[in-house]
Amino acid sequence: MNSNVENLPPHVLRLVYKEVSALAADPPEGIKIYPSEEDITELHTSIEGPEGTPFAGGIFRMRLVLGKDFPAVPPKGYFLTKIFHPNVGHKGEICVNVLKRDWKAELGLRHVLLTIKCLLIHPNPESALNEEAGRLLLEDYAEYESRARLLTEIHAMGGPGGTSGAPQDPNDGPQPKKHAGDPMKRSEPSVAAVPAALGNGANGASTTSSNSNGSSNTNNVGGKKKADKKRALRRL
Repeated sequence: MNSNVENLPPHVLRLVYKEVSALAADPPEGIKIYPSEEDITELHTSIEGPEGTPFAGGIFRMRLVLGKDFPAVPPKGYFLTKIFHPNVGHKGEICVNVLKRDWKAELGLRHVLLTIKCLLIHPNPESALNEEAGRLLLEDYAEYESRARLLTEIHAMGGPGGTSGAPQDPNDGPQPKKHAGDPMKRSEPSVAAVPAALGNGANGASTTSSNSNGSSNTNNVGGKKKADKKRALRRL
């Protein structure tokens, strides 16, 4: 068992289990919960990038870690999916007031998750962990948006443009070859077969002609024999 679980008082464990169960059964819009039966103090979640932001269309994995002093001390939040955001450090750590000085024990985990989702809509460059993102947000929003969108497409959407799972156009790329057993292939006579067929026909005609000549010769021989018989009878 995790040491944090062992250190939490029984009534806190019951409170956490109840809240996590409620979140899993009825999560906030755009958020999914993946509770662990082995370690209730580490909550894995995913957040859909809000529309109208550079993160739209992305799925961002995140985890909340509850320390041994929870709920007197706020949980720690980390993005597991790489993101270009002023309030997210290079190691995924999240800087938001609700996880610091604004924390109250009665706020609960649902409030934390909703606040982090709102942070994707309204970044706070004044408390930036990623100073470059904070500077671009204030001085060159177009560049900030371009960088944030690029990382979203690469890390939160499965590839540039988010098209890695898109179906391919069947007309794109090489077409399949017809095989010898293809009925379409068999129905079309080959070029080499045409002269052969014509040749067979000509030979057949020639054979017929030969047969007819043979018949004619036979008839002539028979007629000659009859004439010879008649001449012999006259002599008698």
